[in-house]
This record gives sequence, C-alpha cells and structure tokens, in this order.
Amino acid sequence: MMDWTDRHCRWFHRRITRHARLYTEMVTTGALLHGDVPRHLDFDASEHPVALQLGGSEPADLAHCARLAERWGYDEVNLNCGCPSERVQRGAFGACLMAEPQLVADCVAAMRDATTLPVTVKHRIGIDRNESYDFVRDFVGTVAERGGCRVFTVHARNAWLKGLSPKENREVPPLRYEMAYRLKQDFPGLVIVINGGVTGDEQIEEHLRHVDGVMVGRQAYHEPWSMAGWDARFFGDTGPAPERDAVEAQVVAYLERLHAAGTPWGHGSRHLLGLRNGQPGARRWRQVWSDPALKHGPPTEAHRLAMAALAAQNARVASHLERLSS
Repeated sequence: MMDWTDRHCRWFHRRITRHARLYTEMVTTGALLHGDVPRHLDFDASEHPVALQLGGSEPADLAHCARLAERWGYDEVNLNCGCPSERVQRGAFGACLMAEPQLVADCVAAMRDATTLPVTVKHRIGIDRNESYDFVRDFVGTVAERGGCRVFTVHARNAWLKGLSPKENREVPPLRYEMAYRLKQDFPGLVIVINGGVTGDEQIEEHLRHVDGVMVGRQAYHEPWSMAGWDARFFGDTGPAPERDAVEAQVVAYLERLHAAGTPWGHGSRHLLGLRNGQPGARRWRQVWSDPALKHGPPTEAHRLAMAALAAQNARVASHLERLSS
C-alpha cells in the first residue's frame, strides 16, 4: 500500500472504524536513517491502534527503526517480507527475504531486543513457482523459533519475483487460502492473519473460522464504507454506527486544518473518493472533489459543490421513479 495508506488516509479510515488496526505504508529503513523522520512517522493520536510497517534486511538498521517506532508511539512494528516489486528487490528486502528465513529471524530478534512493541511479519506463501507448503511452513517455523515472532500476516499468494508487475502479483498468482489455514493448524500457538483478495464481510467471517485475523487492503481503500459495520460485527462494539454524511463533514474539517497550515488539501481528499460508491450521484460527486480548479480554494467550497451535485442527482432519480410509478 505504498503511497496509499499515508497519515491522511489513516485519519479518514479511523472515522469509519474505531477498532480495526491500521497499518502505515511500507517505510524503508534508509528513509528513516537518512531522511525526514517526522515526515515518515508523524501521525494523529486518533489513529491508534496503528502499526508501522518497515522494509529492510539489516538487523541493526531495523533495530534502530524499531526504537523509533516505539519513541513515536506506534502500537506494533511489522517487517514486510511480501512486497514483490523490483525496486524493493534491489534493496534486498520484501518478498525475496522469504528465501533467507534465518536472516529474517535475525532481523526480528534484533527488533525485539530493541523495543517492547510487538514485532510482526507480513509475508507471502511462496516465491516464484515454488508452491510447496513446506517452504512457507519452514519459513514461519524458523522465524518463530529463532526470531521469536508470534504474529504472521499471510498474503495467500506466491510472489513471482520476475516477469510480473506489483499489480500483476496481486492478481495472477492464484490465491491459496488453505495454505494459511494449514499454518494455523501446524502452529496453533501463533497468531495467523490472512490477507489477499478479501472483498466482503461474509468472506471475513469465513476466514475467521480458520485463522485469528483478517487484513483487508485495497478493498478497504477503494470501498471505505465497507468498513462501517466492522466495529459491531467483528469487535462487538454496541456504540453508534458511523454516518456517511457525518464522516464527510469530519474529513472536510480536517482538510480545512491542512489548508490553514499551508498543506495542499488534495493530499487528503484523494483518499475520500470511494466514500459514496454505490450511491446515486457518486460519479459527479467524485468529479467535483477531483476538480483541479477547486484545489486552490477552501475545501468547504468543494464540499458544498459536491453535495449539491449529489442532491441534484438524487432529485433526478426521485423524479424518474415518480414518473415510472404514475
């Protein structure tokens, strides 16, 4: 989710679900060792629980970054062993680390020594055309036994390191959920979280019959309102459910704060565009929010025009239905 789940996105998503754990986009150790640390690590207190996802392969560097995660107040630090992009491979981390389980174990052990935060690993079920269950079983076993990791998030596809783009790597290798289920059977003392191709609450419930948790990525991003029932359905929260108009109003107030601070508010509004998917007028509403001509003015004006477009479409639909029924 690089360039997607930034702090603006997470702030928005937290308005929809109070309990789901949010993850940062992957941040490389180099970016934290040599770059602008506040830009990468700053987040709003309302985002809790929130995990920092790291990309790297040097135990000492990851240990330093784990200490930073604790200092900045994160709830978890996660090592990415699943990203298949060639840029990541050139840095010798991401999915290619699955070929070196002892190195991953060393990285996890170094991170655990450096912080009191939970240290978790996200990985694939295999690399390239190796579809043997033994491969992922041995990877998890080594990282658990020698590194001390207790939580594994399993993207239930292989990562093909050559010949596929990152997008194709999310679509072409087949989903094999049964591999994650077998990991839970073989390692009942570990927390196994499944990821990949999850599209609805019924599917989440089915997975939870076999594993401990479910991570939802692009579906939650493109259809953010799909998270609106999670607190009640999966966390037993009996509090008031979120309302779509109220969430949008909160985001507008947030965008106003960005605008007042001199930050282009389009950095935040781009994550909002799926909020009204499935509603009449959603397309026109998105067009208004995406209009470059509005990005230099206050976000309240974009909101006013977007809601006016939505209301006009709803009125046209109501009028059409009235004519059909008369």
